[in-house]
Order: sequence, then structure tokens, then C-alpha cells
Amino acid sequence: MRYRTLGGLMLGALMAGCGASGRAEAGPPAGNDQTVQAQPDAGALTQDERQGLLYIREEEKLARDVYTTLLERWGHRTFANIRESEQTHMDAVKSLLDAYGLPDPVEGRGHGEFSDPSLQKLYDELIARGTTSLQAALEVGAGIEELDIVDLRARMAQTPRGDIQRVYGNLMAASGNHLRAFTRALGRQGVVYQPVYLSPEEYAAIVGM
Repeated sequence: MRYRTLGGLMLGALMAGCGASGRAEAGPPAGNDQTVQAQPDAGALTQDERQGLLYIREEEKLARDVYTTLLERWGHRTFANIRESEQTHMDAVKSLLDAYGLPDPVEGRGHGEFSDPSLQKLYDELIARGTTSLQAALEVGAGIEELDIVDLRARMAQTPRGDIQRVYGNLMAASGNHLRAFTRALGRQGVVYQPVYLSPEEYAAIVGM
């Protein structure tokens, strides 16, 4: 699977820095959620920080929308579990947008609609691929989680702000959980997933190979 983009728990855990994600497959829940408000650091955001928050908000929407469509197509429970987590991730980033007074790029946009042209193109490509077979759908899911990890790592390097770092760090930990869930699901079908965005060493460290 070769697609590229420009970049990419529950809400309380994400905001508080507990590092967890929603349920994956039949395994135990990976985190708990409580509602807390973002506590922004003082000072104006840099352009990179603003763009990062807006981009990650939409990238999390992309994951949620893709998994919603693939769940409807294939009915596989991995998509159901992780879709719920992606909504929580969106909510965590929205709390930061609200705290810093940034506009929400998702507002007024329906399922599968994005303000960022690169994400719109990526969404269309992923849906076209993921609806061809269940294996392709699970590979799409794994690729999305890889890409999220890469993009979040890059965005974290652009900011020293503790509140943004905490949310990004927890989103990245959640993506690692999701990546493991998708690779397990593929493994049950006899498929060995090959990473697209992460190096073999990075991928192995995340999935525990």
C-alpha cells in the first residue's frame, strides 16, 4: 500500500497524559476516559503549532471516517472499536483548538469531506482500496496508524508546549495500540503486514516483534 500525505483513551486520558487508546479487537481496554479541560501554556502559538493542530484534527477525522466506511462495508469489529477511539482523539484536539481560539477545520464538513486537499485525496484513495477486500481494508487501517505515528512525531518536534505535547504523545501511543490491533487482525487471516511509513525496526519495536 503506497499512499502519501503532507503531514499525522478517552478524552481525559489524552488530555492528562495517561497514554492509552480505545479497545482493539477482543483485548482489554487500553485506557480510561474522564473529562478535563485543556490548560494552555502562556504565549501565542507559532505558525507551525497552529498548522499542526489544524492538520492533526483533520487527520484524526480521516481515520474515523475511513473506519466508519470500512465498518459498514465489512462489519469487522476492529473498525468499530478503533472508530470510537478516533472520535475521542478528535475531541482531545478540539479542546486545544478551543483553548487557543483556533477555528475548527472540521466544522460544517460531512463524512469524508476535508478542508486540506491532501487529506481529501488520501481519503478517496484509501476508500477505493479498502473496499476491495477485507485484507486490503485492514492494511489500510494499519497504514493510517503508521502515518499518524509519523505525523505526530513530526508535530511534537515543532512545539515545546506541555499541553500540546501531552495530547500528541497520547495520540501517538494510541496509534501504536491500533497498529497492533490491525496487524493482529491481519495475522488471523494469515497475512504478515509490511510497514509502509515506519522503518522495519520502528515497526518491530511498536508491534513487539
